[in-house]
Amino acid sequence: MTIRRAENKDMNGINKLLHQVLMVHHNGRPDIFKPNAKKYTDAELMEILADDIKPVFVAVDEKEEVLGYAFCVFQQHVNNNILTDIKTLYIDDLCVDEEKRGMHIGTALYEYVLNFAKASGCYNVTLNVWSCNESAMKFYEKCGLVPQKVGMEKVL
Repeated sequence: MTIRRAENKDMNGINKLLHQVLMVHHNGRPDIFKPNAKKYTDAELMEILADDIKPVFVAVDEKEEVLGYAFCVFQQHVNNNILTDIKTLYIDDLCVDEEKRGMHIGTALYEYVLNFAKASGCYNVTLNVWSCNESAMKFYEKCGLVPQKVGMEKVL
């Protein structure tokens, strides 16, 4: 397995995994997430893959099949009234193909992102996880992440 920056040639594999993530969220919260929708158009995905502020990493096998991905975004609040100007790497999405789980691909991707963030001068790595995705929450806790803030709701 190799982990590298995603390229346009990875789009089919990435789209397959984006669909898997969507269905996890749809199954957990069908009141919020549409079934069989696409998070990004191909044009939007191509723009993201070319954007150094939004690096995307893929884990691929020897045949270059996408096994997992991590969508990231650099964030920094310079000269903000209340926030310090720390540089953060936000993990917008991390997914491993449901047929490849249990092979430590997610852990390898997460460790790769951590090392990338350190090398990029980041203070921290953050992410959001939906509470209906218990397996993801357990995975992130096992990786050593702790809650930074909690989003709450009341459905009317």
